Amino acid sequence: MNRKTIMLIIVAALGYFVDIYDLVLFNVVKRESLQYLFPDQNPQWVTDTGIFLFNMQMTGMLLGGLIWGILGDKKGRVEVLFGSILLYSAANITNAFITSIPLYAAVRIIAGIGLAGELGAGITLISETMAKDKRGVGTMIVVTFGALGAVLAGLIGIEGEKIGAFLESLFHFPFPNWRVAYIMGGALGLVLLILRIGVFESGMFSEIRHAEHIKKGDFFLLFRSWTNFKKYLACILVGVPIWYMIGLLVSLSADIFGKELAVQGTVVNGKAFMYCYLGLSAGDFVSGLLSQWWKSRKKVVILYLGMSAVLITYFLYFSHGLSVTAYYWLCFAIGGATGYWALFVIIASEQFGTNIRSTVTNTVPNFVRGSVPVITLSFQFLLPTFGNVNSAALVGLIVMALALVSILSLKESFSKDLNYIEE
Repeated sequence: MNRKTIMLIIVAALGYFVDIYDLVLFNVVKRESLQYLFPDQNPQWVTDTGIFLFNMQMTGMLLGGLIWGILGDKKGRVEVLFGSILLYSAANITNAFITSIPLYAAVRIIAGIGLAGELGAGITLISETMAKDKRGVGTMIVVTFGALGAVLAGLIGIEGEKIGAFLESLFHFPFPNWRVAYIMGGALGLVLLILRIGVFESGMFSEIRHAEHIKKGDFFLLFRSWTNFKKYLACILVGVPIWYMIGLLVSLSADIFGKELAVQGTVVNGKAFMYCYLGLSAGDFVSGLLSQWWKSRKKVVILYLGMSAVLITYFLYFSHGLSVTAYYWLCFAIGGATGYWALFVIIASEQFGTNIRSTVTNTVPNFVRGSVPVITLSFQFLLPTFGNVNSAALVGLIVMALALVSILSLKESFSKDLNYIEE
């Protein structure tokens, strides 16, 4: 790899680190922030409001994926990197000082829009810059390192007292853990913005940048033929199980599943996420190596879907009465089974031409993240009839079946030549 490519991978990896930190941050501090701001509300209100605000963030990511994806194909991948990180950094700093639920929701939507551009732009640049048989390695490094951002979010969200005490001594304003965590996220993003100056535009995009006869960033191009639509929908459905497990099972550890499964001890959401993302980081590293070894994306995804199905079943029906430590390690295993995120994103990037690649690579993972409201609302709809465990199992069965059918329908894209235009 040349120096330019190495710099791109480093910046993309650091960017995704901050992206994941900010993405999971709300689930780490949601309960603390809501109880601090609204101490008179009952626990059920805190749970329901937390789900609502998380859905707002994910809705923002869905909108942001579309906005940044189209801009990436029309204006350039690098410009999206700069714009997205500036937006979510400003939103997270603002989030430290909110005082009402409407404002909290508005800021989470804006932060979600900002977060949506980071991964897609980075993976698009890598897929168009690296050798076709090595681009999976670049993606593996970015996602493996980036997933560790959740670990930092967990640590700061739980152990931020010293930073908060220092800030309080300077500004004579209370800085509990949740405020410190949001400020740190925004500050990390602004520091990263300086590093982005050394990143260059993709050569494939530069070749077509000023070609007026080529339609760039035309989102509806994905719907004008059944072949394109089916392929695009399949790319999205392959990734939904990842956010079913993270956005439902792990996200509701403290509010629902820790109690439902009679875990021996107090489950802390921040620790559950930290263990889950450590597992995801390890899983992404292994899946990337397996993909290079087998020279296949599809085989590895099918393997990981099988492991996910086993772990979902164990989590819901056979983990009753675990110690809190064993529960955290189960979250680690769940994270490991979701560790095909890197492959899922590169598969999407490799399915379409240069003039629509940024749109696809940005919208697909963010539509998957945006599926969380659908997943949680489906879970809540089934709840009165089936209860917590069976409702989660039914939703899981549907998303797993759709993902398996989808990955089987896609063509193998390992070492595919990407220098072409989508007509």
